[in-house]
Amino acid sequence: MIKYLHRYLLVALFLLSWSAANAQVATPKYSNEFLNIGVGGRALGMGNVQAGIASDATAGYWNPAGLLRLEHKYNVTLMHSELFAGIAKNDYGSFAMPLDSSSALGISLIRVGVDDIADTRRLQNEYGYIQYDSIRFFSVADYALLLSYARRSNLIEGLQLGANVKIIYRNVGDFADAYGFGIDAGAQLQRGSWQFGLMAKDITTTFTAWTHNVEALEEAYLQTGNDLPESTAELTLPRLVLGVGKSFQFTDKLSAILATDIDLTFDGRRNVLFESEVVSVDPHVGLELAYNNAVFVRGGLNNYQQTTNFDGSTTKRMQPNFGVGIKTGGLTLDLAMSRISNSESNTIGGSNTSSVIVSIGYAFD
Repeated sequence: MIKYLHRYLLVALFLLSWSAANAQVATPKYSNEFLNIGVGGRALGMGNVQAGIASDATAGYWNPAGLLRLEHKYNVTLMHSELFAGIAKNDYGSFAMPLDSSSALGISLIRVGVDDIADTRRLQNEYGYIQYDSIRFFSVADYALLLSYARRSNLIEGLQLGANVKIIYRNVGDFADAYGFGIDAGAQLQRGSWQFGLMAKDITTTFTAWTHNVEALEEAYLQTGNDLPESTAELTLPRLVLGVGKSFQFTDKLSAILATDIDLTFDGRRNVLFESEVVSVDPHVGLELAYNNAVFVRGGLNNYQQTTNFDGSTTKRMQPNFGVGIKTGGLTLDLAMSRISNSESNTIGGSNTSSVIVSIGYAFD
């Protein structure tokens, strides 16, 4: 039974990779979607709300303009999270530093992957005997390298501008890989206790070129009856994120930030709160309570979905997120729980699909 489960999983991954690699330019929905999962315990605990309030080393991912709000000269962030009950791993690392009083630089590396996938096609030999030493393992992984730069505007007080150059590499074992290139641009504006942000992702329409190892794929595709793929190009259309946040100071030690981000996508209808053929609008909201700027409690709502049940009725759901953080000296530890499971919507075969995110930051002068 395990043998066949492995085989079905392998075939499913082949089909998924093939369909993504052969997406038509006219309908590039969900292209390079691994870049929209999110990074950092603070952000993921707040429902991916960061466009207007990002102010640490993760700003290179959320909005590079936020790199100008670094509190220390050298800033490092590392994150690890597991998706789909630990099947997929999401890892992230970043470094950021100011260049002078008006500019800053950052570098980020993202990896989202499924490792140790069993290739059991040759498990049974021509005589019908099982040969466990014939099992081979491979990984399916997506990588992104972001180089970020931010600078203060000389024309508008409080305005910060930033940009990312990103290089993408996607790999499906020995069977296929892809290289991509794109540019993001961001801005943040502060007015008193209000913070505004704009993040424009893939403003040049990110281009990703796939190549396939036809020889390695031939046997698998002959077994499944599919045509062999050809080298193809995949385009990622621009996405806009509008952010606004407001800070509250209740006492000398107790403060809060309430913020919202609104994602606008232009690749056709998505299952979000407001959808159309031209633009889909996906709002999400986050809250952070801070005590003495050292202890943090966070919460957020995102990922609105409308699903159809077996009886034909529809159900509307939002994904809750929770997080806590501790900051002491230059060390920051953030924990978050995302994709909170319940018996109706987020359970696959009885398995808990919540994601636990751990991120560590260290800043020093």
